Amino acid sequence: MIIQTASHMGLCFGVQDAVDMAIASAKEGKLHILGPLAHNPVIQDRLHQAGIQFIDRPDQADEGTILITAHGMPESVRKQARETGLALKDATCPLVHFAHRHLAQLVDQGYFPVIIGRHNHIEVQGLTRDLASCSVVLEISDIDSIPRVPRIGIVAQTTQPMDRVQHLVDAIRARYPESEVVFKDTVCQPTKRRQLAAVKLASTSDVVVVIGGSKSNNTRQLTASIARIQPRVHQIER
Repeated sequence: MIIQTASHMGLCFGVQDAVDMAIASAKEGKLHILGPLAHNPVIQDRLHQAGIQFIDRPDQADEGTILITAHGMPESVRKQARETGLALKDATCPLVHFAHRHLAQLVDQGYFPVIIGRHNHIEVQGLTRDLASCSVVLEISDIDSIPRVPRIGIVAQTTQPMDRVQHLVDAIRARYPESEVVFKDTVCQPTKRRQLAAVKLASTSDVVVVIGGSKSNNTRQLTASIARIQPRVHQIER
Protein backbone atom coordinates (compact mmCIF):
# COMPACT_ATOMS: atom_id res chain seq x y z
CA MET A 1 0.00 0.00 0.00
CA ILE A 2 1.24 3.47 -0.92
CA ILE A 3 0.14 6.36 1.29
CA GLN A 4 0.39 9.85 -0.19
CA THR A 5 -0.21 13.20 1.47
CA ALA A 6 -1.33 16.43 -0.18
CA SER A 7 1.37 19.00 -0.92
CA HIS A 8 -0.65 21.64 0.97
CA MET A 9 -2.67 20.78 4.07
CA GLY A 10 -3.23 21.71 7.69
CA LEU A 11 -4.33 24.93 9.34
CA CYS A 12 -4.01 28.09 7.29
CA PHE A 13 -1.68 30.75 8.67
CA GLY A 14 -4.61 32.95 9.77
CA VAL A 15 -6.12 30.32 12.05
CA GLN A 16 -2.70 29.12 13.24
CA ASP A 17 -1.73 32.67 14.22
CA ALA A 18 -5.05 33.07 16.05
CA VAL A 19 -4.51 29.82 17.96
CA ASP A 20 -1.00 30.88 18.94
CA MET A 21 -2.29 34.29 20.07
CA ALA A 22 -5.03 32.66 22.14
CA ILE A 23 -2.66 30.23 23.89
CA ALA A 24 -0.18 33.01 24.67
CA SER A 25 -2.92 35.35 25.91
CA ALA A 26 -4.42 32.67 28.17
CA LYS A 27 -1.11 32.45 30.01
CA GLU A 28 -1.41 36.14 30.89
CA GLY A 29 -4.91 35.94 32.38
CA LYS A 30 -8.52 35.03 31.76
CA LEU A 31 -9.35 34.88 28.05
CA HIS A 32 -12.72 34.89 26.29
CA ILE A 33 -12.84 33.99 22.60
CA LEU A 34 -15.72 35.64 20.75
CA GLY A 35 -17.21 32.94 18.54
CA PRO A 36 -15.60 29.73 17.24
CA LEU A 37 -11.87 30.01 16.58
CA ALA A 38 -11.53 26.72 14.71
CA HIS A 39 -13.84 23.82 13.94
CA ASN A 40 -11.05 21.30 14.47
CA PRO A 41 -11.79 19.16 17.58
CA VAL A 42 -8.10 18.70 18.39
CA ILE A 43 -7.59 22.47 18.42
CA GLN A 44 -10.78 22.96 20.46
CA ASP A 45 -9.55 20.47 23.06
CA ARG A 46 -6.23 22.29 23.27
CA LEU A 47 -7.94 25.64 23.82
CA HIS A 48 -10.27 24.27 26.49
CA GLN A 49 -7.31 22.67 28.29
CA ALA A 50 -5.67 26.10 28.37
CA GLY A 51 -8.65 27.37 30.37
CA ILE A 52 -10.01 29.50 27.53
CA GLN A 53 -13.72 30.33 27.58
CA PHE A 54 -15.89 30.82 24.49
CA ILE A 55 -18.62 33.44 24.34
CA ASP A 56 -21.26 34.40 21.77
CA ARG A 57 -21.61 38.05 22.82
CA PRO A 58 -19.13 40.56 24.29
CA ASP A 59 -21.34 41.20 27.34
CA GLN A 60 -20.86 37.58 28.41
CA ALA A 61 -17.23 38.35 29.33
CA ASP A 62 -16.85 39.37 32.98
CA GLU A 63 -13.11 39.99 33.21
CA GLY A 64 -9.80 39.55 31.43
CA THR A 65 -9.44 39.79 27.66
CA ILE A 66 -11.73 39.32 24.66
CA LEU A 67 -10.21 37.81 21.51
CA ILE A 68 -11.68 38.28 18.04
CA THR A 69 -11.07 35.16 15.95
CA ALA A 70 -9.44 34.82 12.53
CA HIS A 71 -12.92 34.94 10.95
CA GLY A 72 -13.32 38.61 11.88
CA MET A 73 -16.26 40.53 13.32
CA PRO A 74 -18.48 43.39 12.14
CA GLU A 75 -17.65 46.85 13.45
CA SER A 76 -20.85 46.91 15.53
CA VAL A 77 -19.66 43.88 17.53
CA ARG A 78 -16.17 45.35 17.90
CA LYS A 79 -17.82 48.46 19.35
CA GLN A 80 -19.75 46.32 21.84
CA ALA A 81 -16.51 44.58 22.84
CA ARG A 82 -14.75 47.91 23.42
CA GLU A 83 -17.69 49.13 25.51
CA THR A 84 -17.15 46.29 28.01
CA GLY A 85 -13.99 48.06 29.11
CA LEU A 86 -12.03 44.81 28.89
CA ALA A 87 -8.83 44.36 26.92
CA LEU A 88 -9.48 43.50 23.27
CA LYS A 89 -7.18 41.49 21.03
CA ASP A 90 -7.80 41.09 17.31
CA ALA A 91 -6.71 37.87 15.59
CA THR A 92 -8.63 38.56 12.37
CA CYS A 93 -6.81 37.03 9.41
CA PRO A 94 -5.32 39.75 7.18
CA LEU A 95 -7.00 38.09 4.19
CA VAL A 96 -10.39 38.44 5.89
CA HIS A 97 -9.57 42.11 6.53
CA PHE A 98 -8.85 42.27 2.78
CA ALA A 99 -12.38 40.99 2.03
CA HIS A 100 -13.90 43.53 4.45
CA ARG A 101 -12.01 46.39 2.80
CA HIS A 102 -13.06 45.37 -0.71
CA LEU A 103 -16.68 45.02 0.35
CA ALA A 104 -16.66 48.44 2.05
CA GLN A 105 -15.14 50.04 -1.06
CA LEU A 106 -17.80 48.52 -3.31
CA VAL A 107 -20.59 49.76 -1.04
CA ASP A 108 -19.02 53.24 -0.86
CA GLN A 109 -18.91 53.30 -4.67
CA GLY A 110 -22.63 52.55 -4.91
CA TYR A 111 -22.58 48.84 -5.76
CA PHE A 112 -25.24 46.54 -4.31
CA PRO A 113 -23.24 44.05 -2.19
CA VAL A 114 -23.34 40.34 -2.97
CA ILE A 115 -21.37 37.86 -0.88
CA ILE A 116 -20.72 34.37 -2.22
CA GLY A 117 -20.65 32.10 0.80
CA ARG A 118 -22.56 30.26 3.49
CA HIS A 119 -25.08 32.57 5.16
CA ASN A 120 -24.65 31.20 8.69
CA HIS A 121 -20.84 31.12 8.61
CA ILE A 122 -19.18 33.45 11.13
CA GLU A 123 -17.03 35.09 8.44
CA VAL A 124 -20.05 35.85 6.25
CA GLN A 125 -21.99 37.16 9.24
CA GLY A 126 -19.08 39.46 9.96
CA LEU A 127 -19.16 40.75 6.39
CA THR A 128 -22.92 41.29 6.23
CA ARG A 129 -24.19 42.25 9.68
CA ASP A 130 -23.59 45.99 9.38
CA LEU A 131 -24.91 46.30 5.81
CA ALA A 132 -28.25 48.01 5.19
CA SER A 133 -29.02 45.39 2.54
CA CYS A 134 -27.17 42.62 0.70
CA SER A 135 -27.58 39.21 -0.89
CA VAL A 136 -25.73 36.07 0.19
CA VAL A 137 -25.40 33.53 -2.61
CA LEU A 138 -24.28 29.91 -2.30
CA GLU A 139 -26.39 28.17 -4.94
CA ILE A 140 -27.71 29.19 -8.36
CA SER A 141 -31.22 29.47 -6.88
CA ASP A 142 -29.96 32.15 -4.46
CA ILE A 143 -29.26 34.53 -7.36
CA ASP A 144 -32.96 35.41 -7.48
CA SER A 145 -32.49 37.29 -4.18
CA ILE A 146 -30.37 39.93 -5.95
CA PRO A 147 -32.47 42.96 -6.91
CA ARG A 148 -32.28 44.46 -10.39
CA VAL A 149 -29.99 47.39 -9.74
CA PRO A 150 -27.56 49.33 -11.96
CA ARG A 151 -24.42 48.14 -10.14
CA ILE A 152 -23.62 44.85 -8.41
CA GLY A 153 -20.42 44.30 -6.41
CA ILE A 154 -19.35 40.76 -5.48
CA VAL A 155 -16.90 39.39 -2.92
CA ALA A 156 -16.51 35.82 -1.66
CA GLN A 157 -16.12 34.08 1.66
CA THR A 158 -12.38 33.44 1.78
CA THR A 159 -12.74 29.65 2.04
CA GLN A 160 -15.14 29.06 -0.85
CA PRO A 161 -13.86 26.87 -3.73
CA MET A 162 -12.83 29.05 -6.66
CA ASP A 163 -14.71 26.97 -9.23
CA ARG A 164 -17.98 27.53 -7.35
CA VAL A 165 -17.25 31.24 -6.99
CA GLN A 166 -16.46 31.73 -10.68
CA HIS A 167 -19.52 29.71 -11.71
CA LEU A 168 -21.77 31.93 -9.58
CA VAL A 169 -20.12 35.15 -10.79
CA ASP A 170 -20.69 34.07 -14.40
CA ALA A 171 -24.31 33.16 -13.60
CA ILE A 172 -24.95 36.55 -11.97
CA ARG A 173 -23.53 38.35 -15.00
CA ALA A 174 -25.74 36.27 -17.29
CA ARG A 175 -28.85 36.86 -15.16
CA TYR A 176 -28.31 40.64 -14.90
CA PRO A 177 -26.85 41.71 -18.27
CA GLU A 178 -28.15 45.25 -17.80
CA SER A 179 -26.16 45.70 -14.57
CA GLU A 180 -22.50 46.62 -14.16
CA VAL A 181 -21.10 43.64 -12.24
CA VAL A 182 -17.75 43.94 -10.47
CA PHE A 183 -16.13 40.92 -8.80
CA LYS A 184 -13.30 41.21 -6.28
CA ASP A 185 -11.53 37.88 -5.80
CA THR A 186 -11.27 37.49 -2.03
CA VAL A 187 -10.77 33.70 -1.92
CA CYS A 188 -7.51 33.31 -0.02
CA GLN A 189 -4.40 31.72 -1.51
CA PRO A 190 -4.07 29.03 1.20
CA THR A 191 -7.59 27.87 0.32
CA LYS A 192 -6.78 27.80 -3.40
CA ARG A 193 -3.53 25.89 -2.80
CA ARG A 194 -5.23 23.31 -0.56
CA GLN A 195 -8.02 22.75 -3.07
CA LEU A 196 -5.62 22.34 -6.00
CA ALA A 197 -3.45 19.96 -3.96
CA ALA A 198 -6.49 17.91 -2.93
CA VAL A 199 -7.71 17.61 -6.52
CA LYS A 200 -4.25 16.57 -7.69
CA LEU A 201 -4.03 13.96 -4.94
CA ALA A 202 -7.49 12.62 -5.79
CA SER A 203 -6.53 12.12 -9.43
CA THR A 204 -3.71 9.74 -8.46
CA SER A 205 -5.34 7.91 -5.54
CA ASP A 206 -7.71 4.95 -5.21
CA VAL A 207 -9.11 6.21 -1.89
CA VAL A 208 -8.82 9.62 -0.23
CA VAL A 209 -9.21 10.37 3.48
CA VAL A 210 -9.91 13.97 4.51
CA ILE A 211 -9.11 14.71 8.15
CA GLY A 212 -10.84 17.73 9.62
CA GLY A 213 -13.69 19.01 11.75
CA SER A 214 -17.17 17.91 10.69
CA LYS A 215 -18.39 21.52 11.08
CA SER A 216 -15.46 23.02 9.16
CA ASN A 217 -16.33 24.75 5.89
CA ASN A 218 -12.78 24.08 4.63
CA THR A 219 -13.13 20.36 5.29
CA ARG A 220 -16.54 20.13 3.62
CA GLN A 221 -15.34 22.00 0.55
CA LEU A 222 -12.23 19.83 0.19
CA THR A 223 -14.32 16.67 0.49
CA ALA A 224 -16.79 17.92 -2.12
CA SER A 225 -14.01 18.88 -4.55
CA ILE A 226 -12.33 15.49 -4.17
CA ALA A 227 -15.62 13.57 -4.56
CA ARG A 228 -16.11 15.01 -8.04
CA ILE A 229 -12.89 13.25 -9.10
CA GLN A 230 -12.60 10.32 -6.70
CA PRO A 231 -15.94 9.16 -5.22
CA ARG A 232 -14.11 6.92 -2.74
CA VAL A 233 -13.50 9.73 -0.28
CA HIS A 234 -13.94 9.53 3.50
CA GLN A 235 -14.12 12.49 5.88
CA ILE A 236 -13.07 11.87 9.49
CA GLU A 237 -12.35 14.06 12.51
CA ARG A 238 -9.68 12.06 14.32
